[in-house]
Amino acid sequence: MSKILVTGGAGYIGSHTTLALNEAGYEVVVYDNLSTGKAEAVLPPARLVVGDLAQTEALDRLMAKEKFSAVLHFAGSIVVPESVENPLKYYMNNTGNTTELIRLAVKNAIPRFIFSSTAAVYGMPDTAAVTEDSPTKPINPYGRTKLMSEWVIEDTAAAHPDFSFVILRYFNVAGADPKGRIGQSTPDATHLIKVASQAALGRRDALHIFGTDYDTPDGTCIRDYIHVTDLAAAHVLALGHLEAGNPAGIFNCGYGHGYSVRDIVSAVKEASKVDFPVIESPRRAGDPPALISDPTRIRATMNWKPAYDDIQAIALSAYRWEMKL
Repeated sequence: MSKILVTGGAGYIGSHTTLALNEAGYEVVVYDNLSTGKAEAVLPPARLVVGDLAQTEALDRLMAKEKFSAVLHFAGSIVVPESVENPLKYYMNNTGNTTELIRLAVKNAIPRFIFSSTAAVYGMPDTAAVTEDSPTKPINPYGRTKLMSEWVIEDTAAAHPDFSFVILRYFNVAGADPKGRIGQSTPDATHLIKVASQAALGRRDALHIFGTDYDTPDGTCIRDYIHVTDLAAAHVLALGHLEAGNPAGIFNCGYGHGYSVRDIVSAVKEASKVDFPVIESPRRAGDPPALISDPTRIRATMNWKPAYDDIQAIALSAYRWEMKL
């Protein structure tokens, strides 16, 4: 079976994808600097190599030694407000390091590249539901660095016929491994369901709802939430898609329907059986009223069939994992 390099594989989405690759029979080497990831999230038989993407010589040696057949790239910075406050960190860590990683993949003849992108590339869309062909108009450095990385990947593939790719644009990722083996372990994570779970457990004084006057049914923002295990499965399918010689492409990863912030609060309260405090606060800059995926392409092209499209199940898995931390 193929040997796969997973950058950022000790992080939230990377560790779940590594687990899915393990279960699919791939040999996996995780490369992670553990700045936000956890070594214990890399479950055997996957191997962890501690290193930073900026350490290009070490990464080059690893690629030359291991002879990978694909790179799945998760490593990067992901906090939108931080990207506004510290844009240079994001351009260097996201776009700069991604460009170097692609250069080394080409140098070492690694033919397949799967990239962790984001719905943030769409910015403030004119329609609630977006397809892969919707205009890309990111409104913050985080979204811009991801879109720039997409361009680097596409341009590299155009210049190097032996280099193929899949770009997956994530919507709101949530939940934890249904068997309780791994989950979202970053204590200061900004994901709504995790923050609500922390509030239910008394680790936060309250949950803040930022904006209650949006043009939505209950006045709060609507997002498309996808269970992390379904997202991990999409990566395994994307790898198989490329291994079968299918064309490169960009794919939305979401369920195609949304939940409001109030819906999420209700789901976590139901999962936890705790009526935690909720504070209504002013809007944050740059939050679109609604952002929902059109997942038609990935369903049709890769026969992706989500197994956990249930907001109550997502909230319960996240809460149970938070209880274990």
